[in-house]
Amino acid sequence: MTATIDSAARLADLIRQADSVVALTGAGISVPSGIPDFRSPGTGLWANVDPMEVAHIDAFRRDPERFWRFYGDRFQTLEHKRPNRAHEVLAELERAELIDAVITQNIDQLHARAGSRQLIEVHGTIAHSSCPSCSARYELAEVRGRALEAADRVPRCECGQPLKPDVVLFGEYLPMLALARAERLAEGADLMLCIGSSLEVYPVAQLPAMTLAAGGRIAILTQGSTPFDARASVRCSGDIVDELEAVLAALAQY
Repeated sequence: MTATIDSAARLADLIRQADSVVALTGAGISVPSGIPDFRSPGTGLWANVDPMEVAHIDAFRRDPERFWRFYGDRFQTLEHKRPNRAHEVLAELERAELIDAVITQNIDQLHARAGSRQLIEVHGTIAHSSCPSCSARYELAEVRGRALEAADRVPRCECGQPLKPDVVLFGEYLPMLALARAERLAEGADLMLCIGSSLEVYPVAQLPAMTLAAGGRIAILTQGSTPFDARASVRCSGDIVDELEAVLAALAQY
């Protein structure tokens, strides 16, 4: 616990000293909400399924029924998940004008539900799906209703084509506008908080390097190792909720 308090105090100092602070979050921040990460043995999302078979753009085009069996179950699971204190702390820091924005790799909507407003979802969101043919967009509730009404459980557009969730699948590029905004924030940040991310998936993993290259600092709060550990000004490896609560408490002492 002493290590957590000491690192939290150092991180609070850096946040207070910085003119611009940006958070970058990955799957680890949502684990306390009951959402598995991707690669943990036995529990990770890809532990029992080949992502290239169910989460690749070619899989969607080739077999939308199999694709939607996987994603329909996943969306149903995510619907009932709620933000945890880690999400809430970041929203509180934004309201206190201590962080500028949250860049997230997650599609689960938990940052938005927690109250984050300056939110860049670089891997998309489950909030809606679109038609690859005519570009019509449908909100999640409508998508779910169309799936339930379909004999094969594939939600379809009015034009008859299968809908695609507005998330980035394997084989797809990240949304250009979201990535460009994330890069601008990374380059302008005095401090980037890297939370719950392995920092191994590109192009998002280049964002901490952009902050460092521009003269900023990074702090890493995650339980697994990352390629940036040696370059972090603060490295926290405890429970993410505990770490962020400790940072919030340290900031309250100013």
